[in-house]
Amino acid sequence: MANIASQKKRNNRSLRERHENRQFTSQVKTWFRRLESAVEAGDGDRADGELRMLHSRIDRAVGKGALHRNNGARKKSRAAALRARI
Repeated sequence: MANIASQKKRNNRSLRERHENRQFTSQVKTWFRRLESAVEAGDGDRADGELRMLHSRIDRAVGKGALHRNNGARKKSRAAALRARI
């Protein structure tokens, strides 16, 4: 456990930032699962909406630094390929 005040603050900040990053990555996973379920159901309109929202969530996560930009691009590419299956 840290004894120095600045290190205690840094530890708290790291935990808070980790929690925020986990929220962003979790949202991306959730919207990807929603897209998968729409594709499996064969609902093209719903899949388009889910894809738009997924792209938005990915862009937000990349902008905040929760995802690397290459990781975000790969997820968007996989999502577009999944959507094209309908």
